[in-house]
Amino acid sequence: MKPLVSTLTFAAFTTFAVNSAMAQQVCMTADEMGAALIDWYGETPNAAPSETREQLWVSEETGTWTMVKTYSDGQACVIAQGDDWMEGLEQDQLLASLSQ
Repeated sequence: MKPLVSTLTFAAFTTFAVNSAMAQQVCMTADEMGAALIDWYGETPNAAPSETREQLWVSEETGTWTMVKTYSDGQACVIAQGDDWMEGLEQDQLLASLSQ
């Protein structure tokens, strides 16, 4: 049985996945965020965090991807996510396309 906090966090994270443009930003500690992305989506970091502390997590198996920003207080927030990950796309390319 999963703890209620994990279930509620998953529900919030899933809501974000459904409609990222209208959903509230999902934030949690960086450790919790990493564990959630690994456990729920099978995503792993694609590269080291950028200079602005943004990191791309991807799943080659499911095709999902998540861009996470970590703040100096240890909180990490999902800033973008999607499906249909294109193998070979680099973190810097995705960051550039998101900022356009």
